[in-house]
Amino acid sequence: MITLFSHAALIILAFVTLLWIWSIFIKNVSIVDIFWGFGFVVVNTFYVFMSGELNTRKILILTLVSIWGLRLAIYLAFRNIGKGEDFRYKEFRKNYGPKRYWWFSFFQTFLLQGALIMIVSLPLLGINSSTSNGTLNVMDYIGIVVWLIGFTFEAGGDFQLARFKSNVKNKGKVLNTGFWKYTRHPNYFGDSAVWWAYAIFSIAAGSYWQIIGSIIMTLLIIKISGVSLLEKTLKETKSQYRDYIQKTNSFFPWFPKK
Repeated sequence: MITLFSHAALIILAFVTLLWIWSIFIKNVSIVDIFWGFGFVVVNTFYVFMSGELNTRKILILTLVSIWGLRLAIYLAFRNIGKGEDFRYKEFRKNYGPKRYWWFSFFQTFLLQGALIMIVSLPLLGINSSTSNGTLNVMDYIGIVVWLIGFTFEAGGDFQLARFKSNVKNKGKVLNTGFWKYTRHPNYFGDSAVWWAYAIFSIAAGSYWQIIGSIIMTLLIIKISGVSLLEKTLKETKSQYRDYIQKTNSFFPWFPKK
């Protein structure tokens, strides 16, 4: 297992290093966001084909992770390409200065994201390095249901938000229909649910401690890079958002309050 993890880490290191070099030439660190979903596809594919004989569970996970990761990468590519560098990275670039940020970004952004991919993907390592015969059991079917719910909320929420933003009449307004009627962050809830599905698959395969990756992913989404960061920005930029907060759950979907 350690050898498998180490080799996958070297592959991710190579990818993020090449991305970093490219970001220096184009002066845009945002390309690392597009790699996030694809990075998990790379790691999981390596685990699947380098961990021994294929079985039903491995093929299932290969399919689900590839659908999730490629969908996310394509969505972020369409959303970000041609829009310039994300405001977060612009702020970092301004604070550290252009003479320092080009090399500092490697450690602060690219290497950090590579490390997070390896840690978060631990359930995938647990599934693929398991000595189980790969026959699906009740836990696997629960995992499939949780994954379908999560993917529906994540992909559906992203689609509804993209469609909402494409209408210039909605500028400055708050999306409160569709999935966004039941949670202020359906895409983040869906993302977290997908990773808890992978944790369930890992448990089904007899690998338990590896679910720490799903726990860390949820903490990242809620406390660090997702919900909390976005909520702070939206409160400052959209006057209607405070009313939206009063009516709509932050994370877990539920019926809106009156």
